[in-house]
Amino acid sequence: MDDDASAPRKITDLAALKAFAHPRRQHIIQHLTEQGPATSAMLARALDLNTGATSYHLRELARHGFVEEVSVEGAHGRERWWGAPRNDLRFPLRSEQDPATRAVMDEMTGYTLSRDIAAFQEASRAMDPSDPWADAFPFSRGAITVTPEELARFFEEYIDLLKRYQRPPEEAPAEARVILTHFLGYPAPARPEADGGGDGSGDRDGPEGGGEVGSEGH
Repeated sequence: MDDDASAPRKITDLAALKAFAHPRRQHIIQHLTEQGPATSAMLARALDLNTGATSYHLRELARHGFVEEVSVEGAHGRERWWGAPRNDLRFPLRSEQDPATRAVMDEMTGYTLSRDIAAFQEASRAMDPSDPWADAFPFSRGAITVTPEELARFFEEYIDLLKRYQRPPEEAPAEARVILTHFLGYPAPARPEADGGGDGSGDRDGPEGGGEVGSEGH
């Protein structure tokens, strides 16, 4: 992977953040990530949008570098094909967010989490048990006892691991598929002073789970 492409890009501009957080644009980015390059007409059909609206959303996303025009073998005439670069996108930390940024982040987080959970449940229920990918739903819940600095390092190690397995389709084995991954962490409620300490161990529930391709941290 190109070093510049894999370097984190922090989204600090509110206009760029709003462009990225728009629900229909999230659908477009997700579709391009999962299915590969597409024209605005193809995206409109797949996402049940009109082509004018799709073209507008693509232009807005491209203006902020979230999608890009790509060359596709066999493209006809003046067709414009779009792809989603696999960037390491980062968002302002909670302590860095002004009220306007926080409102956008809260809305986007709520929307994406609920959509991802629903998509995982739908994919899991729809999977034929005889399918070779039937067990490809790993899911893990756990707890770690760390400082804020250690948690930040933990997250970076996770992102580095994710990047190790990201590669262009042409470099992947024929049997490979796009796997959606998801990571989140949050502090447990503070325990009363009288409570005893836990051992910080985690449990693993499997095989169930899924998430998102690409790295997006905030």
